[in-house]
Amino acid sequence: MIGKKLGMAGVFSSEGKYVPVTVIQTGPCVVTQIKSEVTDGYNALQLGFEEKRSSRTNKPLKGHFEKSGDKCFSYMREFSVEKPGEYSLGQTITAGLFKIGERVDIAGTVKGRGFSGVIKRHGFHGGRKTHGSKSHRIPGSVGCSAWPSKVIRGKKMPGQYGNTKTTVQNVEIVDIRPDENLVMLKGAVPGSRSGLVALYKR
Repeated sequence: MIGKKLGMAGVFSSEGKYVPVTVIQTGPCVVTQIKSEVTDGYNALQLGFEEKRSSRTNKPLKGHFEKSGDKCFSYMREFSVEKPGEYSLGQTITAGLFKIGERVDIAGTVKGRGFSGVIKRHGFHGGRKTHGSKSHRIPGSVGCSAWPSKVIRGKKMPGQYGNTKTTVQNVEIVDIRPDENLVMLKGAVPGSRSGLVALYKR
């Protein structure tokens, strides 16, 4: 399912233990397209999330959305399924798809932190602080001496930090509130507040 990260909170378990959770607004998602192995070469569902006005949708997308109903959506994602015949166009999928205690995979975009040095980006310890040292936060020597006389590919250096897609696996569902379309996941998940995430059943 497609969801939106609302932020972090905390709940108490039945044993009285405080558990930090991430609150995700999951759906409701609408099936906008059904792909089968016969017609498309693979089995998948295309889901639409977060309804928007049709006046802000171009004509090709309007025609696409009309096949599944009269609603237009801001986001669409594909999810692989084993039996696409069990679903129908326009079907609404809610947070009731998941169960408390179940584990899911979460995919999202990490917060972008811009151009960063090696200490912030890779956790370098840095150089000496005293005795005339002028190498406090620089990476130091990056090249080889005589051979091969070049910088090796993959060398940890300053550069763009964050703003990459990542997946956190095996995240436990602590609580579900289907009336509010909320799912609470144990711990932190990638992405900023109001960022888009995808939940995959294991």
